[in-house]
Amino acid sequence: MGKFRYLLVFTLPLLALISFHSFGIWSYLPMLEAFLLIPVLEFLFAPQSRNLDDSSRAAVNTDVFYIWALRITVPVQVFCGVYMLVQISMPLDTVTLIGRILSYGIMCGVVGINVAHELGHKSNAVDQFLAKVLLTSTLYTHFFLEHNFGHHKNVGTPNDPTTARRGEWVYAYWFRSILFSYLSAWRIGIQRSKGNILKNEMIYYTIVQLALLLLLYSNFGSIGLLGFCAASITGWILLETVQYIEHYGLTRNKINEHRYENVQPHHSWNSDHIWGRAILFELSRHSDHHYLPNKAYPLLDHHDESPQLPTGYPGMMLLSLIPPLFMKIVHPRIPNVESIA
Repeated sequence: MGKFRYLLVFTLPLLALISFHSFGIWSYLPMLEAFLLIPVLEFLFAPQSRNLDDSSRAAVNTDVFYIWALRITVPVQVFCGVYMLVQISMPLDTVTLIGRILSYGIMCGVVGINVAHELGHKSNAVDQFLAKVLLTSTLYTHFFLEHNFGHHKNVGTPNDPTTARRGEWVYAYWFRSILFSYLSAWRIGIQRSKGNILKNEMIYYTIVQLALLLLLYSNFGSIGLLGFCAASITGWILLETVQYIEHYGLTRNKINEHRYENVQPHHSWNSDHIWGRAILFELSRHSDHHYLPNKAYPLLDHHDESPQLPTGYPGMMLLSLIPPLFMKIVHPRIPNVESIA
């Protein structure tokens, strides 16, 4: 499919829109795609570790398709969020109500946060603003600060709340990562603003999110408010499960009292499974992303020295929910380094 494989992400909003008009099991279509269809496809298709050649890289660098594939998700995400609120405001059975909320929740994780992650690494103000719009759609705007100025600096060290410790179950990790990432974002906001409240981005993020919640309650009542919050939390859990997988058990050595070794490709898990790579804009080539954070997603490379996941992210997310089995499969693949205490 070439570059058009990245348009596969738009199957999620399409299925979400169908689910908003469906009942029972059919209101769970995005869930079925993400955690049934894609894991099966990744089981059937071999991973591809090939990197782009020089001429292909030059073509990618001049092709605006790749950035617009990200940008166009912003109005799609916002529209689907509003449409979900309309479609859960009517009398519904519990199964259908939950299905419609989870359908948007899948979009919150895959589009609202994952695409925001890619846009947030751009250096221009427009794309960074679009990233914050997407993060607002899932009430996770603090991710912009913590990820860019905390996680990338501290990954693989005890100072990083999103690096999963060896032996840590994903359920405990959710609470630790969500709480301490939020607190870390406030510390970063205070440091970057040098204590000036008017320059602290976290203040503005909080005001905007509270205003959004008030607006939703005013227009869609308690059902709309609770539904939007539940979808947002679904997005959080999806993100945190991915982050759990991305660095589980991997650490950086401390080279002196004040400094850790530089981030290398072997400090992140990699997956070359093509379906997850496409729908997640190459997020699963995470080793190269941390090695060179500003590299555009279609240019990310495979590194032989990176620890390799046995399947793609969707399948690994399901596997992580059974911690003993996850650890039995993953631990033998962890490089022989000390785990974070």
